[in-house]
Parts: sequence; C-alpha cells; structure tokens
Amino acid sequence: MLYQTLAACVADLEKNGFLRRIDGCEVDPCLEAAAIQRRAFRRGSPALLFTRVKGTPFPLLANFFGSGERLRFIFRHGLRAVEALFRLKADPREILRHPLRCVSLPGALLHMMPRKVRTGPVLSCSTVLSRLPRIVSWPGDGGAYITLPQVYSEDPDRPGFAASNLGMYRVQISGNAFDPDLEAGLHYQIHRGIGPHHAAALARGVPLPVNVFVGGPPALTLAAIMPLPEGMPEIFFAGLLAGGRIPMIVPKAGSGALPLPAEADFCLSGVLLARDGKALTKPEGPFGDHLGYYSLIHDFPVLRVHSVRHRRDAIWPFTSVGRPPQEDTVFGQFIHELTAALVPATFPGVREVHAVDAAGVHPLLLALGSERYVPFARDRIPQELLTCGFALLGGTQTSLSKYLLLAAQEDAPGLSTRSVPDFFRHFLARTDFSRDLHFITRTTMDTLDYTGISLNQGSKVLWAAAGEPRRRLSLAVPPDLSLPPGFADARLFAPGILLCRGPAHTLGRDVQDPALEPLALALARLSPSREDAPAEEPALLVVVDDPAFASASWDNFLWTAFTRSDPATDLYGPRAATHCKHWSCAAPLIIDARAKAFHAPVLEDDPAVEKRLDALAAPGRPLHGLIA
Repeated sequence: MLYQTLAACVADLEKNGFLRRIDGCEVDPCLEAAAIQRRAFRRGSPALLFTRVKGTPFPLLANFFGSGERLRFIFRHGLRAVEALFRLKADPREILRHPLRCVSLPGALLHMMPRKVRTGPVLSCSTVLSRLPRIVSWPGDGGAYITLPQVYSEDPDRPGFAASNLGMYRVQISGNAFDPDLEAGLHYQIHRGIGPHHAAALARGVPLPVNVFVGGPPALTLAAIMPLPEGMPEIFFAGLLAGGRIPMIVPKAGSGALPLPAEADFCLSGVLLARDGKALTKPEGPFGDHLGYYSLIHDFPVLRVHSVRHRRDAIWPFTSVGRPPQEDTVFGQFIHELTAALVPATFPGVREVHAVDAAGVHPLLLALGSERYVPFARDRIPQELLTCGFALLGGTQTSLSKYLLLAAQEDAPGLSTRSVPDFFRHFLARTDFSRDLHFITRTTMDTLDYTGISLNQGSKVLWAAAGEPRRRLSLAVPPDLSLPPGFADARLFAPGILLCRGPAHTLGRDVQDPALEPLALALARLSPSREDAPAEEPALLVVVDDPAFASASWDNFLWTAFTRSDPATDLYGPRAATHCKHWSCAAPLIIDARAKAFHAPVLEDDPAVEKRLDALAAPGRPLHGLIA
C-alpha cells in the first residue's frame, strides 16, 4: 500500500511540491478556512496544511484533492488495477485482446478484502464532538459540518463487509437542537446505500450502528463517493485503489459495534436512533451546497454519538462546496475518466454520458445513444434513444437527472457530450418540439434541488433528438420579435438560444405562471417557417432575472437555466397543446429560469472574511500567492 496513513500522504505531497504548510497565521474554522479553500482551488494552488487552528488542537488539511494531477499522483499505485478491472467488466474480451494490461489484476484483486486486526492507532486517543474542528463553510450555515466524512454501515440482515456501505453523507456536529457532545445530524439523500440498511434496522425495531471515519488512507475517501458497479462494496474498492488491504479493527462478535479502519485519523461511533419503529429525526441545515444554493432546514436522522476516537498525529481534512466548479468538480472529472468504459456495459445502447458540473451535476445530463431500431427507415426518429433514456433514468445516480438531453451518435460520429456548445448546436437543430419532449411528473428528485413541488419530488424530461436538421439556428434576435409588457432585453446567447428578462416571480410551488402565456403568444407570431428549406429560427428562449449575467459564459447559462427550473412547471412554448397526454409546442421552447419565490437563497461570501483573506494574501503575508 502506497499510503497507509493520511500523514504519510501529506509528507509525500509536501516533498513533491504538491502541499504547502501554513504556520504563520492562526486560521478560524468558522467561515475563514472554507473561504481559503475555495480561493486556493480557484487559483490552482497546492494542498494547504494549517497547523494553527482556532479552538481545536488538530491541524486542517485543505484543497487536498484540488487538481487532477494531484489526484493521479496520490492514487498512482492503484490506478492501473482499477482501470484494468473496469475495462474487463465493460468487456470480458479485453483479457484476450490485451492480456498484458490485465497481468497485474489477479494480484491486485487480493488487496480488496480488508485485513482484520485487533487494534490500531485510531484507538490511541479519545475526545468529544466539541473539540473537533468546527468547519462552517457559508454565512447562512446552520452549524459546523464534517465535509469529507466516510459513513460506514452494514446490513442488519447480512452483517459483514460484503453487504456494507461506505458513503459520503454530510454530518452536522453543532447548531440547531443537537446536543453539542452527544448528537450529530446525518443527512443522507435518496438513492444512497445507507437507506436500505436503515430501513432494515427500523423494520427490526433496533438502532442502526454507524461509524463516521475522517482521514485515513486517501483511498477510503475516494471510495466513499464512487458510483461503483452493483455488488462491489466501497471498502473492497478502497483496497484495490490503495494497492493494499485496508487494515480494519473488527470488534468481537455480538458486541453490536462496527469495524473501523485501524489507520483512520478519526472515528465517530454511534447509532441512528429509533422510536416506536420510526427514525428519530431533528432539524438539520441550512447548508451551502454544491448547486450554489443553501439546502434548507429539514428533518434528518439523529446520530447518537457514543465515542470519538483519534490517532495521536491526527489531521482533519475538509472541503467546501458551492456553485461549481469547486474541489468536488475534480472528483467528478476523475470518476468520469475511471468509469467511462463502464457506460455502454451498464446502459446498453448508450455511448457516452456527461453529468454537467456547471449545471450542478444532477440537473442536466447530456448523453449520446444509438438509433438502430429501424435502420432502413428513410427518416431517423428517436426510438432506441427512448429506450436508452429510460434506462439512464431507471438506475444508478443517473436516475436523479432532471433534464436528460439525448442525441443519436449516428447523426454525428465525432460529436461528444463533453463539448457542451457543440452538443447544444447539434441537438437544437434536430429537435422536433411536437414529438421529442417526454415528461415524467410527480417523481423522486435530488434532495438538494428546490425547483420541484416538494422536497425530493418534482419532474424530469427526457428530451431526445435524431435525424436530419429541422432548422438553421438563428444567429441574431429575430427582427420581428416583440416582447410583451414585463419582458425585455432579448439577446442572443448562442446559435438558436435567446435570453430575455422576465418579471419577478411571486407565485408558490406547483403552479405555472400565467405571465409566461403572453410571451408564448408573441413567439407564435414570429415569421412562419418555410416549407421548402429549414428555416432560420431560435430553438430555445430562456427567461432569466439577469440576462447580462446569464449570457456572460456557458457556465453562467447552464447554472441559471437548469438549477432554476422544473421541467413540468417551467417549460412553455408557442402553440402549446396536449394530445393523448403528450405535450407539444412549436419552436422556440421557453424555459422559465427565473429565481422562484420559493427557491433556496444563493450562496454569497462573507465580506468581512474576504477582507481579512485579502490582507493575508498581500505580499509578505502567509497566504501570498496561494489564494485568488
């Protein structure tokens, strides 16, 4: 194993120029540390180890996974085996075509099973929750959070590593109504592996034991966020990635305790409480999340903490999330590279997927699929694409996608979902708005997405397009476009994509806004399409609060359009109609991407903290050259 401890990894990073130790100033874990981390990431700085931390004896590690180069350096020992395993799972013939690529795999697979030990450094010391670093990331956060936790649980009906789950679910350790040294809030979202374990415990009427690890071998942290193939426990993957068996302290049978990594920096042990067969919950949040908004206060399970243990040289790694890109963007890109070969094997007919980070990941999924159902037909229309789309929406993390845009690879063999402008240009030119929009309403949604009709509930749209271009995308605002009162500042963002300002939204959830109907009527009065050739016309009009901001970059456009709209509620169009339950319209489709009256607030930095950081970044000060 290349790094058995986090301290060993930190020392190696520092030796190779990937980490800077900051001894020259005390850092406040309340707002300041997270703001430094975000600014260090933006600048492309090395990892930062803060040795003087206000209110806690433990050093803080920031920006640890802040670049792809650093990630590949950290995991260089195990990456080859992981890539070989994923290629082999995607196509078993790989071992015959390229046997040398797989020659080291049998030995590497032996690293997957954890090594059972009786004790380890993590048991050396004890502390309490209130002595841990209290990282508060954003001014509106409800308290301090563990932001790189590894939450371990086992199936009560099948205890042991084989049915275990290691996930990264945020853990609130101060604030709200939590007992400061005995309770923590465990925020796990839908479609997470701990959910079935908790359900099984509740069915038995017993508490669910949970361990929360922090630090330890870096492979554990990455394993906790990996979307792994069915049947591969994260703890097994960690050994494969680490290049050595993870030593796990296994308690005596019947003790009710769970295993824990011998070399972890910290371990919080406790149980999710139940009362009368139901989970005990308390209000958790708010928390500045990776969509760029606060996730608000909701009831989540309470973790009753029985012990907090740590090694003598413990280091507290943390991150801060917010509007992309952030440090978790690097995780996403790295995971995409590792798992790209698995996509066709997991979703037959799907060639490529791109969960768009700039749009908050789950709000927008771009995909390329095959359209081979009727290869002899004169006109290619979405058929197999719909099968591909429903497969994507039916399993794994892609099932949480809100907008799924799916194009046919046969129409443009060189097209990639990673080139977002090219994808939209290709896709919008081919969309038939009378046929290609397929809605799923009143369905489960990402817990962090507040555009729907309630927590965890909203809509999706499977938007598939195939065949020859149906239109030439307009390269200017149509000269005969006359916006109705309340709408203004129409501008072209990209070929076929217009933006305009709309009136402030004032309505509640689950209601379409009648103010958008006059806009749809105005668009219906645009010059009709020519029948002898594809017309030049806009395909998409996005209504926003600030057209100058939304049009400034693709990142701004994607974030605004897809984090502030719910497909069923916020899509409109000229000559809209519903026939036999199928909704259709003419071009251009309207997306109402205004901030709604019920949406969560946007994340904003604390001006006083930013001013202090500016001073620390001045020439001669400890953070000079390290933060943007």
